[in-house]
Amino acid sequence: MKALFAILARDMGLARQGWGLALGFFALFVTLMPLAVGPNLEVLRQLGPGMIWLGAALATLISLDRLYQADVEDGSVDQLLLSGMPLEVLVLGKVAAHWLTTILPLVIVAPLLGVMLNLEGQALWALAISLAVGTPALSFIGSIAAAMTAGQRRGGPLLSILVLPLFVPTLIFGAASAASSGEGLAFLGAVTLLSAAISPFASAAALRLHVS
Repeated sequence: MKALFAILARDMGLARQGWGLALGFFALFVTLMPLAVGPNLEVLRQLGPGMIWLGAALATLISLDRLYQADVEDGSVDQLLLSGMPLEVLVLGKVAAHWLTTILPLVIVAPLLGVMLNLEGQALWALAISLAVGTPALSFIGSIAAAMTAGQRRGGPLLSILVLPLFVPTLIFGAASAASSGEGLAFLGAVTLLSAAISPFASAAALRLHVS
C-alpha cells in the first residue's frame, strides 16, 4: 500500500505540468460542437450528453500516449521487477493519478459546459454522475493500450486504433445514462468494475513484454 501511494504521489506531481492540455481540448471540443450542429436549442439538449462524453473520451485518448513511456525508457519498470514489487501496483497508481489529474477536472467542468448545450437541472446532475462513474473505465481501458505501445517511439496512432473501439461500450452506456437522467447507470458501473478488474493484470502483462 505504501508503494501504491508513493507511485500515486509521484505521478500526480509529474502530471501537474500537462494536466491543462486535456482540459483545454475538452473545453474547445464542446464549445465548437454547437457551431457544427446549429443553434437549435432542442437539438443541442438531445445531443449534449453524447457530445460531452465523446469529448471526454478524446481528451482521455490524447493524454494516454506517455502514461508508461517514460517508465519503460528510463528503466523504472526493470527496477520494479527486480525489487519484487508487482507491476499491478504500478498500474493502479498510474491509472489513479491519471484519472485524478487529467479526467477529474473534465468531470468538474462538464456541467458548466452542459449549460452551453442547453442542459439544466436533473440533466446536469445525471451528466456529472455518469461521468464520475464511467470515466475511470476510460483510464483503465486506456492503460492496457498505453502499456502495449509503451516501447514504441511513434505509438500514438497505434494507441488510437487499439483504444477507440474499446471505449465504445463506455461511451454508449455513459451517454445513454446521462441522456436518460441516470437510467442504465448500473451498466455503466459494471463496465467500470470490469475494466478495473482486468486492466491491472493486462497492463502489467503488456509491460513485462517490454523488459523480457
